[in-house]
Amino acid sequence: MNGSPAPSLKLSDTQKLNWLRLLRSDNVGPATFRDLINRFGSAKAALDALPDLAARGGGRKIRIATMEEAEAEIDKVARFGGRIAAIGDADYPPMMRHMDVPPPLVTVMGRSDIFSSPAVSIVGARNASASGAKMARQLAGEVGKSGFAVVSGLARGIDAAAHWASLETGTVAVLAGGLDKPYPPENLELVGKIARSGAVITEMPFGWEPRARDFPRRNRLIAGLGLGLVVVEAAQRSGSLISARLASELGRLVFAVPGSPLDPRAAGSNGLLKDGAILTLDSEDVIEQLRPMIGRAPPAALREPDATQIEPAFDDEPVEPERDERTRLIEALSPSPTAIDEIVQHSDLPARTVRILLLELDLAGRLERHSGGAVSLVTPDP
Repeated sequence: MNGSPAPSLKLSDTQKLNWLRLLRSDNVGPATFRDLINRFGSAKAALDALPDLAARGGGRKIRIATMEEAEAEIDKVARFGGRIAAIGDADYPPMMRHMDVPPPLVTVMGRSDIFSSPAVSIVGARNASASGAKMARQLAGEVGKSGFAVVSGLARGIDAAAHWASLETGTVAVLAGGLDKPYPPENLELVGKIARSGAVITEMPFGWEPRARDFPRRNRLIAGLGLGLVVVEAAQRSGSLISARLASELGRLVFAVPGSPLDPRAAGSNGLLKDGAILTLDSEDVIEQLRPMIGRAPPAALREPDATQIEPAFDDEPVEPERDERTRLIEALSPSPTAIDEIVQHSDLPARTVRILLLELDLAGRLERHSGGAVSLVTPDP
């Protein structure tokens, strides 16, 4: 589906355990994982290098996940009825391989074959109006009957309405916490129904209690799983607008349902329409735009990433940066998100040196990554 070739890499059990260890170690997210694998060639080699890299970045002792912890997580997930899929596995969602930085591992429960269906993401206000919830149900039910899976985030309001309306045709719930920690708890029954007829997916560890900072990561997966994303009621500065921005950055189509200018719940979605989102009055507005895209990669996907070479690798024999080069890089950074290309230009350092130094700062907990590849400097906790 969506132009995706067969998975390019199948991990051995030991390799998957080391991938999981690396991803569960301190300060290692998808982008850092990618850079570590590209630099060191394997998760095992990257794990061995973590303490020295973090120390060079000015961090304290870094916690590295153990083999026993990784084995225990895989076992807990399996006993819960789920499985951990790597980017090269057959049950890894094909659409997620077209994200700029795909999660290396995801935890899935339910039917993996649903990820082979074209999908529409539907999001919106938690405090949805009756008419907003009705619109979400109508859209989800009708696009589902037209052969699309419906993706949403299990939240109250619009998300829940979309999931309930597409249970029979196929729906995917993306969690901000572990597979066993759906939020809100009131939707526990809904999660069980989705897992039986569709799928539940998360990139967070089993047992993880979702925090506010975890929801943008969830929103990124919601945006990445669909060919397009529909916003039904969204206030200004809402998570749904974050999802819409991420969808646009990933090359997905963004749709918005108009609402009353007097209703603050419609301010964000109306704003999207002013910014060029596709006006959505019924399901056909969505279907006619997305139907020609079925079987094709999203516009932003220039190539199918390899599981270990998502971006060009570092030099085979990387040279440790000099002290003055670290100083120049830190001076080029600020608390404001800055594109890496701009940092390279401003610091007058080689791009490979900048990438190595950013990796060290990231592992030390001194760097924050933002969408679009931007980074900012953070002050470590005292």
